[in-house]
Amino acid sequence: MAERPARKAPQIHEALVTRTERITPHMVRVVLGGEGLAGFTVGEFTDHYIKVLFPAADVTYPEPFDMARIREEFPSEQWPATRAYTVRSWDAAARELAVDFVVHGDEGLAGPWAALVRPGETVRFLGPGGGYVPDAAADWHLLVGDESALPAIAASLERMQAGAVVHAFVEVADAEEEQKIVTPDGVEVTWLHRGDNPVGDSLVAAVRGLDFPAGDVQAFVHGEAGFVKDLRRHLRIERAIPRERLSISGYWRLGQDDDAWRAAKREWNEQVEREQESAA
Repeated sequence: MAERPARKAPQIHEALVTRTERITPHMVRVVLGGEGLAGFTVGEFTDHYIKVLFPAADVTYPEPFDMARIREEFPSEQWPATRAYTVRSWDAAARELAVDFVVHGDEGLAGPWAALVRPGETVRFLGPGGGYVPDAAADWHLLVGDESALPAIAASLERMQAGAVVHAFVEVADAEEEQKIVTPDGVEVTWLHRGDNPVGDSLVAAVRGLDFPAGDVQAFVHGEAGFVKDLRRHLRIERAIPRERLSISGYWRLGQDDDAWRAAKREWNEQVEREQESAA
């Protein structure tokens, strides 16, 4: 039996923080640059993401930084943590990469880091990955998400072709969390204010209440796993949208930290698929 080729280690990019910007009270944009981005490129996708590496507290890693060596020589609790974040924009000429982070005080790992990071600090990350881009052949587009999906939705709206028919629903905490987004003429974002209601309730209601235009729809639905599950069932079963016209996934899950959610996500997706196949 022929041996399988060894898996190529993912490339680690090393960048410097050039500046940060408070976009809204709970959204911080971190702009990365430096010579370490000379080999960084993105493709066609508007949901490109990178996996930022966060070193464990009080741990010094050998230089040059080598994840294979770290995994071999350090106990797993001292490995860098990874968090996936959408590429908000990439300016190849200026060699600047912008990433938006949701910040809720001291909650989580990446948010507090983004709130405190200063220009000149080093950031290491993997990627990019991605899988969605608006299809010019679609008759209309449906974009749905909470704050975690807002960077990808904004990037997608900016890439829409002139004359595109788009229904975009974004749920945020309140009016202060709305952002200015460049959209094609005639396209507006419907901002939904969550207030004290459960995450995603207003998104589910908005999509269910939408009078769907005729024709082929391409949908992008991402955010908290609970409402994503509801909408996946609605779109796949009740609206009969083909699986290949849906980009839909839970970016996070209420009550679980990122590590726990990533560990359970594949099984969760498979369970949801089984439930929907049985209901079809």
